[in-house]
Amino acid sequence: MKEIKYQDIVEAVAKLCIDANCLIGDDIVDAFKSGLKIEESQTGKDILNQLIENVEISKNEMIPACQDTGTAVVFLQIGSGVKIVGGELFDAINAGVAKGYTEGYLRKSIVSDPLRRKNTGNNTPAVIHTEIVPGDELKITVAPKGGGSENMSEVKMLTPAAGWEGIKKFAVDRVMRSKANPCPPILVGVGIGGNFEKVAYLAKKALLRDIGSVHPDPFYAEKEKELLEEINKTGIGPQGFGGRVTALAVFIESYPCHIASMPAAVNINCHAARHKTAVL
Repeated sequence: MKEIKYQDIVEAVAKLCIDANCLIGDDIVDAFKSGLKIEESQTGKDILNQLIENVEISKNEMIPACQDTGTAVVFLQIGSGVKIVGGELFDAINAGVAKGYTEGYLRKSIVSDPLRRKNTGNNTPAVIHTEIVPGDELKITVAPKGGGSENMSEVKMLTPAAGWEGIKKFAVDRVMRSKANPCPPILVGVGIGGNFEKVAYLAKKALLRDIGSVHPDPFYAEKEKELLEEINKTGIGPQGFGGRVTALAVFIESYPCHIASMPAAVNINCHAARHKTAVL
């Protein structure tokens, strides 16, 4: 049994919160540069160049790439041979979020009650997803999720008769209705299967993949490519000013489901797709 200290988790999460908001992944920058090669709109090209510059400023000055530093969404893979000592795991996660958002001067965006709307003052509590896996490691991924793109996300309970064409129509329509609101060029996570709550998780989890990665199942790899092409035909373009680069990537996650159901979910992420991982 491997022991992992409470305070080590706190420090790791705090660093991940800061790094995720200030150090945008190279895959995103590479996608912006690839977008410049195919974008026909001069306004669209100007915006992509500004986004590249923004990422550099954020990295060099260690300031958030976006003022909406989001809900702290935390994905945990907990090895079955891990024991947390010195405190409770979820307490450590939330203490780390509070520390990171305070010391990193990140905007605190969480209210303690959805109707009474009082800010908690430290961006807690985090939204925590856990998975028990073999081994003696604790893998922590922090994925800050902004409110603007999250508001453009949706779950739909389709029937099996809708098939792939129904899912594709739902996803493209969701993007078209979103227009400029999620700050395109966007990343689109698509969940298929499971049930009502599982499919939303699948769509969110899909966004953890790096741009350029290929789905391990060739069937879904082809569906991702097809859906990306359809979304980029909408003409929404960078920041909604028109153009060919509406989305940088589409990622699909699927799961077995009931014979009577075909749940689908679309989770849209803005161009600042933020996630960082640490393994303890």
